Amino acid sequence: MIHPTAIISKSAKIDSSVEIGPYSVIHDNVKIDSNTVVESHVVIKNYTTIGKNNHIYQFASIGEDPQDLKYKGEDSKLIIGDNNIFREYSTVNRGTVTGINKTIIGSNNLFMAYTHVAHDCVIKDDCILSNAASLAGHVTLGKSVSLGGFTLVHQFCDIGDYAFSGLGTVISRDVTPFTLVAGNHAQAYKINSAGLKRKGFSDEVIRSLEKTFKLFVKSKSNRSQVNESFKKLDIDCQEVKYFIDFVNSSERGITR
Repeated sequence: MIHPTAIISKSAKIDSSVEIGPYSVIHDNVKIDSNTVVESHVVIKNYTTIGKNNHIYQFASIGEDPQDLKYKGEDSKLIIGDNNIFREYSTVNRGTVTGINKTIIGSNNLFMAYTHVAHDCVIKDDCILSNAASLAGHVTLGKSVSLGGFTLVHQFCDIGDYAFSGLGTVISRDVTPFTLVAGNHAQAYKINSAGLKRKGFSDEVIRSLEKTFKLFVKSKSNRSQVNESFKKLDIDCQEVKYFIDFVNSSERGITR
């Protein structure tokens, strides 16, 4: 299961079911759980923990030092869940002591070729990063986020659940949940209704989100006027509550 040309640190803990291809290098204190496949020429660096059933393709760099000038070699971590796919030349960096000291990736995510996840990012479950999408440091992706090819995300941005970005989008502010954004710099165009239908959201929830989006993202009214208008809609659903809570808690400001 481990090719004889692979170089494995004695301190690495590799489950017996893991496959490791030719010329891959596994550094100190790496942990890889069952049925994960590491193709040829992959580098997995110190203090990286990888869960079950992941597939890491050739020339990926997993758990490399953060690209942060403040980083001085301190121990930090990368934690990866289960059932993730990292395609060719994808890169994921560990955390920093000035951040949360770890980068965290959940489960069932797809990282296409040339994608980049920088230090201290948190990515939840079921996300897709299309080719060459890149996250700067301290970015958070909610669940089921889909980033189009060549999307760039500025550091400290928070992207809500089920958000979607078009090809070549440049994101410098938080992105509200369920929202389709595109452009350089990004603009919020609408609720991603087609994507939400595919995910099984009801027409009623989608209509409620569309009304909320128009008020809280596109309206020119002040906050008190928006809140009064929203009360008149008499909407009661958890997706809308999450949307509004996201807007109210945004520290960078939201993409509009």
